[in-house]
Amino acid sequence: MFQGTFTALVTPFLQDNLDEAAFVQLIEAQIIGGITGIVPVGTTGESPTLDHDEHHRVIEIAVKTANGRCKVLAGTGSNSTTEAVSLTCEAERLGADGALIVAPYYNKPTQAGLFAHYSAIAEATKLPIMLYSIPGRCGIEIGVETVLALAERHSNIVAIKEAGGSVERVSQLRSVLPEYFEILSGDDSLTLPFMSVGAVGVVSVASNLIPKEVSTLVNYSIAGDYERARAQHYKLYTLFKELFVESNPAPVKYALSLLGRMQPEVRLPLSSLTENSRERVKTAMHKTGLL
Repeated sequence: MFQGTFTALVTPFLQDNLDEAAFVQLIEAQIIGGITGIVPVGTTGESPTLDHDEHHRVIEIAVKTANGRCKVLAGTGSNSTTEAVSLTCEAERLGADGALIVAPYYNKPTQAGLFAHYSAIAEATKLPIMLYSIPGRCGIEIGVETVLALAERHSNIVAIKEAGGSVERVSQLRSVLPEYFEILSGDDSLTLPFMSVGAVGVVSVASNLIPKEVSTLVNYSIAGDYERARAQHYKLYTLFKELFVESNPAPVKYALSLLGRMQPEVRLPLSSLTENSRERVKTAMHKTGLL
C-alpha cells in the first residue's frame, strides 16, 4: 500500500502566511519526479506551528493538486488523543489516502497509553494508518510488541515510519510483524540499509529537493539491485546528511530557495540557517549537481 517514496512536504511561507502557489508547484515537481506519494503537514511541514485552519487547508490543497496522481498521506498526529482523532477524521473527509500519526510527544505515555491512543484513532477512521516512531523528537518509541499488538487489533494500522536510527530495530519489527505490514525508513541516509533488511521505502525530506533521485534509490532497492542502489546512495549521501545540519526543515527550505522554488522562511521557534550551515548546504548541492 505504501511501498515506495513518500515526500514529507515542507510548508512554504511568504511573510508568515501559507504560500499556496509555491506549495502547488512543489507538489507538481514531486509528481513529475516519480514519487509514490506526498505527506502534507508532517514534522517537515512544521505542523506544530500551523493552526487548525492552516493544517486543514494544506491537506485540502495537497489532495486537490495530487488529483489521484499520487497518494496523499496526511500528518495527523498530536500529543492529545482527542486532537489526533479530530485531525484524522478531517483528513479523511478531505480525501486523504491515509494518515501518518507520530507518537505523542512530551507527555511520554507508557506503551499501554500508546496502544490506547492509536486504538482510539484507528477506531474513529477508515483511513489506513502509518505509525511514526521517532524517539529523538518524542522522547519515546513505539515498542515492537506494541506495534505488533496494534497490527493484530486494528486492520487499518498497516505500516510504520521508523526513524529510530537502528537497522536492528527494523529487523526486530520485520521478524514479528505480518508480511502485509510495511516498514518505511524515516531517515534518508538509512533508506538503503533499512530496505536491505525488509523496509519497503522511505518518507523522505531530501525528495522535496531531488524527488527523481530518491525515487531511483528506492526503486533500485525494491528491485534488489543493490549495486546500483549503493552507488545512488553514495552519490546522495552528503546531501542527505547536510540537509540535517540544523533542525529540519530549515536546511531543505534554504536549499529550495536557492533553486528559486520558495522563500526559506520557517516559523519560530525555528530560525534561519547560520552562515556556516548555509555554506555546507550549498557545498552539498554543488557536489550533487544541483548548483
